[in-house]
Amino acid sequence: MGTNRETHHDMASDADIAFLLARAADEVEIGTAPYQAVVRGGRRRKARRWAVAAAAALVVAGTTGTLALAGGWRGDDGGRRAVPAVTVPSTPEQRHVYEPQETSIGRGMVHGKEWSVKVVVWGAPKNEREAQYQRSRMSEYALTPTGTEVASDLVGKGWVFVRLSLEDQGSTTVVDGAVEKGDSLAGRDIESFSGPLNLGGGASARTSQRLVIGKVAPTAKEVTCTWDDGTTITAGKASPGTGIGLETEDLIRPVDGSQPDWFTCVAPEGKHYSSGTAKVTK
Repeated sequence: MGTNRETHHDMASDADIAFLLARAADEVEIGTAPYQAVVRGGRRRKARRWAVAAAAALVVAGTTGTLALAGGWRGDDGGRRAVPAVTVPSTPEQRHVYEPQETSIGRGMVHGKEWSVKVVVWGAPKNEREAQYQRSRMSEYALTPTGTEVASDLVGKGWVFVRLSLEDQGSTTVVDGAVEKGDSLAGRDIESFSGPLNLGGGASARTSQRLVIGKVAPTAKEVTCTWDDGTTITAGKASPGTGIGLETEDLIRPVDGSQPDWFTCVAPEGKHYSSGTAKVTK
């Protein structure tokens, strides 16, 4: 993560610097782990394409069978619940365009090494000038939004990065994607991504889908993850103020800047998710 926190938004060189930094970051960042995605969508108005690192398959199911990886802003759920009147943030700083909101959603130990998962949420730029500076700020965090080529690709879209860190191996983005106003999850909607608890890749990683990361509607109280041998782990709703401990916690947590809540499930050693499922069970 860069240490430069200046906000000279009008500097003409910001965009050029952003591309150079992003390219440099891509060259040194640890390779992505082979994550797969399981999508269960319903009542989506728009389809969103998310990037899952080296994804091998997408499985689509749910009430409408639509392929979507929707996100959104907390409090904006398409009119499905009453939202108290609030002052709408107006400046880029208030909207977190230049400084993301970061929330840890899981942490534990694997083979004596600490792992953690963090969700990083960037607000939506309103115009190309804001987008240019946001792109340069993202590069300071060694983040590059997948599928974008120019700053204008970011206008009107928030962006979410899911980062997996492992002691002695650094961190990498395992999932990222755009979020637009009006996108949301509701009811038993769930979107989950599975992968290994390592960052090295290779054959062993492809056969060790032990970590499940997912998002659900804020009303979800329980998620059940089923492993390939039929055994299950249940992630319940975290109580307000619940911290992140070193021992693995399978919990559903709110994420700053995100309409959906997020969760992690970790399979015991020797069990895998390759043919498993994740469902909202309460």
